[in-house]
Amino acid sequence: MITLKSAREISYMREAGRIVALTLQELGKQVKAGITTGDLDRFAVEFLRRAGAEPAFLGYQGYPASICASVNEEVIHGIPGLRKLENGDIISIDIGSVIHGYYGDTSMTFPVGEISDEAARLMQVTEQSLYKGIEQATPGHRIGDISAAVQHYVESHGYQVVRDFVGHGIGSHMHEEPQVPNYGKAGLGPRLQPGMVIAIEPMVNVGTYEVVVQSNGWTAVTRDQSLSAHFEHTVLITEGTPEILTRL
Repeated sequence: MITLKSAREISYMREAGRIVALTLQELGKQVKAGITTGDLDRFAVEFLRRAGAEPAFLGYQGYPASICASVNEEVIHGIPGLRKLENGDIISIDIGSVIHGYYGDTSMTFPVGEISDEAARLMQVTEQSLYKGIEQATPGHRIGDISAAVQHYVESHGYQVVRDFVGHGIGSHMHEEPQVPNYGKAGLGPRLQPGMVIAIEPMVNVGTYEVVVQSNGWTAVTRDQSLSAHFEHTVLITEGTPEILTRL
């Protein structure tokens, strides 16, 4: 069931979104060659809690960390640990916060030092595809309009959108209805209404859209080991222009 959020709920989600956006911004400043993904996770926990929020991912369905730190061919759910970032890597950091029982969810891909032209282009296309989707998040449109806009933009640049993982509704639970795929046909799916809050999150691969989940049961990597990027915002459907709750 899709729930429309009240003014009180939206105020809590604005705060959760602000805090998680600020945390991600500060995390980006820590990304450099030599730092471990575990270091980034510890920084995130401390920063979130100082800001008055709790890490939404820690313990969620058994997940063992507070961020997802996915490097290069890792698409999503990379578990932080001892891996040190190297010059030329790209790292997608996905992070959630919860405050007053309501969630914010955002992701961004960061360069580590000097990266290849291909990696830079992938990041740019993925981020722009997110905003193409957000442009469609207006009353009267359907989820499929968001999906089609993302897919068309990505594929027009020669890349592929992941099918196995999708965006989602969000509110008093991290994952709510409706699902928000990054592929599909315009004009299909649930109709958007003011008060809906959704997480739009393109995951884009240089090569095949196919992914494989590793033996840890969490981390998904591209089947052909090509690079992947991931950008996400939590978005409120309003009477007019969509409001991005996870943008400072």
